Parts: sequence; C-alpha cells; structure tokens
Amino acid sequence: MCQLLGMNANVPTDICFSFKGFACRGGRTDHHSDGWGIAFFEDKGCRLFLDYLPSATSPVAELVQRYPIKSKNVISHIRKATQGIVNLANTHPFQREIWGQYWIFAHNGDLTALPMVTGDCYRPVGSTDSEQAFCLILTHLRQRFAQAPSLAELSAELADFIPTLAAHGVFNFMLSNGEWLFAHCSTKLHYIIRQAPFAVAHLVDEQVSIDFNEVTTPNDRVAVIATIPLTTNETWQAMNAGEMVYFSDGQVTKVL
Repeated sequence: MCQLLGMNANVPTDICFSFKGFACRGGRTDHHSDGWGIAFFEDKGCRLFLDYLPSATSPVAELVQRYPIKSKNVISHIRKATQGIVNLANTHPFQREIWGQYWIFAHNGDLTALPMVTGDCYRPVGSTDSEQAFCLILTHLRQRFAQAPSLAELSAELADFIPTLAAHGVFNFMLSNGEWLFAHCSTKLHYIIRQAPFAVAHLVDEQVSIDFNEVTTPNDRVAVIATIPLTTNETWQAMNAGEMVYFSDGQVTKVL
C-alpha cells in the first residue's frame, strides 16, 4: 500500500529532512513507485507538487528536497497503486475548496463498495477510492455546515462520519485545512512531537542526520506523522487501529 507523511508545527517550518528520507521509499528503499505528491499550506494559499514518476528518481522531488518551503501544515504521499492507473489525476494529495478554504487529503489503504457521491459540489476527477472518499467527506460536511464549523464541531462530525467509510476497508488518512491536521489510523500510522530540548536525529532510509538545535528555537514545536517512523534514534508513538487525532500548533488531541 501507499505511505503517508505529514507535519504540523507552531511556527512555519521546512520538511526537507523528513521528506528526504520519505522520498527514498518511492522506488529505492521501498516499492511505492507509482507517483507521489506534497502540499504546503502558506496562509490561505497552498503549494501542491505532484508527479506520476517515483519519488526516488523524480526531478520534482529533488527540487522539494532542496527547496526549504516553510509551512505550518504539510501533507505528502507516495503511491503504490491499488485502484486507478498511474497518472496525475490519481496522484495524492487531493485538493478541494470548502467554506472558502483549501482542504488537502491523502489516503493509505484500500476501500471497496463506497457509496456514490451525491450533490452538486464534489466529483472525483480520477478513478481512485481515495479521491471518492475525500469527496464523500466534503459532501457530508457541506451538507452539515453552511459555514466553517468550530474545531469542536468539526471533530465531533468527523468522529461520527469517518467510521462509516472506514467500514469499507483500510482507511489511514490525513486531512488538513492549513490550520488543523487530522490523522486517522486503520492499520499503521505513527507520530513524533519534537520540542525543546532538541537532539540529533538520524534517517532510516538515508545516511543523513540533523541537529535540530541548530535549526530551531526553544519555543518551536513540530509534530511529524508517518506511516512508518523515519528516524532510527527517536521514539515514535504508534496510533491504535480506529484512532483519530488532530494536530494543532505541534500538539496532538485525540478525537476517537
């Protein structure tokens, strides 16, 4: 299946170190070679990079590794296709607008027999179960809320609705509007929160290390979420099956 990478921070932060290791899994240290993508929120805007080439050899992925884009919320995905051909339309993350906000979604897993998307606002462009699930989520939220809900209202609604989609298969996903980042675990998802006192971290997939003391301030707090831990010398928290959390300002709160 695919793999996910996310970041939520209390200050704009670049994800170059984590993405360098993550990109290796797209065809070099792992077999997720059916395309990749990454989305960076910047205020109300969003930079979205997609490529149907393997991330380990993609020139666009090389650009992202060398370009320190600073963001408080990032979602990335490397694809091992289960539904839909390998092309840009089927490449995660997916982006849509709701309530005047960009929303980004990426999924790891396989969902079968999903209900058809109804309503006039959202339709899948590609042929993946993932994009269909995203459209179902946004259609449901638009029907429930005419205006952007509070975090508490949104959390409660997602907690009620997400299990109905997860019942159709494996549904590890990340969802963000640039302010909050939701993560749901069906089978495998981990996170780590880095804050002072910072230390040196070593990548699993590359012979690369970083001393976070040299690139942070004592007030920085950064949460990194990944399907499989990216570093060898840090303690990552494994999420439980059926667990959903949200990250805000580098802190985690359990939803269900």
